[in-house]
Amino acid sequence: MQALNTRIRDTQEKALRINLDPRRYGTFAEIGAGQEVVRWFFRVGGAAGTIAKSVSAYDMTVSDAIYGRAPRYVSRGRLEAMLDHEQRLNLERLQESRGGGTAFFVFADTVAARNYRGNNECHGWMGVKFQSHPRDQESQILIHVRMLDRENARQQEALGIVGVNLLYGAFFHFHEPEILVESLLDQLSTLRIEIDMIEFSGIEFRHVDNRLMSMKLVELGLSGAAIFGPDGAVLQPSELLHNKRVLLARGSFRPVCYVHLDMLSSARARFLEDLPADETDTVELAELTLRNLRGDRTEVDRADFLARADMLAAVGKTVLISDYFEFYRVAAYLRQHTVERCAMVMGAGTLREVFDENAHAHLDGGVLESLGRLLSRELVLYVYPLLDPKTGATTRVDNFDVGERLSGIYQSLAARGSIRQLDNYTREYLPIFSQHALEKIRRGDPSWEAMVPNAVAAAIRERRLLGYRPEEGRSAA
Repeated sequence: MQALNTRIRDTQEKALRINLDPRRYGTFAEIGAGQEVVRWFFRVGGAAGTIAKSVSAYDMTVSDAIYGRAPRYVSRGRLEAMLDHEQRLNLERLQESRGGGTAFFVFADTVAARNYRGNNECHGWMGVKFQSHPRDQESQILIHVRMLDRENARQQEALGIVGVNLLYGAFFHFHEPEILVESLLDQLSTLRIEIDMIEFSGIEFRHVDNRLMSMKLVELGLSGAAIFGPDGAVLQPSELLHNKRVLLARGSFRPVCYVHLDMLSSARARFLEDLPADETDTVELAELTLRNLRGDRTEVDRADFLARADMLAAVGKTVLISDYFEFYRVAAYLRQHTVERCAMVMGAGTLREVFDENAHAHLDGGVLESLGRLLSRELVLYVYPLLDPKTGATTRVDNFDVGERLSGIYQSLAARGSIRQLDNYTREYLPIFSQHALEKIRRGDPSWEAMVPNAVAAAIRERRLLGYRPEEGRSAA
């Protein structure tokens, strides 16, 4: 296994090594920004031993005739059609004559680079379907990229490099997927390319958890956020959130308690009441931040992250993992993907973080700049009451104390409806705090089960999550 600090990073060297590997033979199909990836393989020499065909079906009618009709040409569906079609042709045409010593592959991309007006979304889908060994079952990697360069030529250059990185990673790092992910920006930077979605599938990746790979993208700064569904499938933000309203709840979800679900359901009902619409037009996200996942550690505890993901999956929640500690940054992320109204739901305790002047001292305008960024374009904060277990009093929007300095701005935001109280909550859930539930789980106190939904309790017991030890649970009972 090649050590991380000695692995090949140079694009030309990667392309040449692939060309000189006698096992690799396949097709390049590229649409939308020129044949930027295959160009590297022609340029370095030895391409005749690697390239069976290079195709670029720019015309929509021609593209449809080859790959079938598509509602969107720069889409995952189009990319998968390209990969499937071209690999099928490789096997039909070449398997008999050279299949015994050849591992066939298809590299494909469908891209919208910067147009001459400079007013389009610059993004693309890129993928590789490949055999690791001759006559082997196939494996596949899909990624979604956003090009950040301002010039078309620079975008094309970056696409070519990341495409070579992807193909090289598939061939030489398939057994070490985290290194594969790290290598995608070799010879590039996050100022030029963002990768906001990656999915591994097939025989070589049967043990890969795509949720961990999504988190790896965020950890490395390849993307500010990534999304995956309750089934663990990674989701591309623009496709999920396009023309949708979004309701987001940030939390530790350690564990997922009744109070978390009540907070979300109360906010969803209020959101639909305030802005009546088809319920399917609203996407609900449970957000985990890297800062929360790390705690006082330098790295994320993988087991802890998967435990929280498993619990959220047990109650059917879609998870957003982000590196956006400040609320205004996650608000900007949502606006990047949808023009529809968005809302965040939080407990009154979390609302204090929004108005914490020290937390926003890095901004020139301090907390006022943060509030302006967060609550522009009518984003709404729904506030769930906070119960004081000692006094029985609840902190609400109407009695929330932000201090004399910020009182005026707070009252103004509440009066215009940017901060709204949730009154349709279940009062019996107010005394539930996830930290208390976690402490009970760890000391074997079975009363924790009354604090979490049945599906979450089952996941904790069956998968031994959060330090649960069944022998202690039974003895305590």
